[in-house]
Amino acid sequence: MGKVNVCVKRSYITVISLIGIACVLLLAATLFTHGYVHRDEKLDEVMAVLHTLYIFSIITLILTIIGLYGACKEKKWALIVFAVGLILSSLFMLVNLIYGLAMQPKMVEEMKKQYLKMLPLNNASEIFVEIFKDTQMEYQCCGLDKGYLDWGYNISESCLCTQESTRPCVAAPKDSSLYEHRVNDQPIMVYEESCLPYLIEGMMSAMNIGFSINLAITSFWVLSVVLCIIILCQLYKKEDTPAVVYSQEAKAGNYTVLIHPAEDT
Repeated sequence: MGKVNVCVKRSYITVISLIGIACVLLLAATLFTHGYVHRDEKLDEVMAVLHTLYIFSIITLILTIIGLYGACKEKKWALIVFAVGLILSSLFMLVNLIYGLAMQPKMVEEMKKQYLKMLPLNNASEIFVEIFKDTQMEYQCCGLDKGYLDWGYNISESCLCTQESTRPCVAAPKDSSLYEHRVNDQPIMVYEESCLPYLIEGMMSAMNIGFSINLAITSFWVLSVVLCIIILCQLYKKEDTPAVVYSQEAKAGNYTVLIHPAEDT
């Protein structure tokens, strides 16, 4: 069995240790999310994703432990199991990345449909309305699709323009709830643009960040596999042993006396 390069071995141990830490953090985040959403029976798709994350993180963590054992004890079978498992894991992540990129336009359209189902906003749930009010103030927009018209008569005060506003504003209709307590006839300015484009843009940015993280993790997985294969090649490499050569001179015993025995006195 050949000798493993120390630098390669240490690099491999460092990489798979980081992978193990990432798996532990992923497992903890999955547990936390599961505990947060398990009471909602309408989140079947979310639960399916959580179960997939459970399986993925646990299997990868087990493979990492096996790979660490194989590197420390220089066990070939453990390194082979790790390499095969991480190759399959990398392929799984790569397929998910390609699938996510292909499904991105469809996911955007589905998101639009889900938001438009909330119209009119006066009939939306209280939880959604409260969250959406914060969204309007953050993005300086009003309504989902048709601006302030989505609110009907009761235009939200979160649509009001402020002195620090950078988005375009328009005058609110005088027959809206905003004019109920007004004494003068000065117009009340509200944000002109609807919020749906900004929500879609935020979703696209989050998806692109997720894809980038997925690609970075996949590259890290591939690096661990490459280092593992290098270690396996070094273990399978036979060490050169010097050949034993028979010599007649060695048998004859050609020796030279270096020290003469002292003469008897």
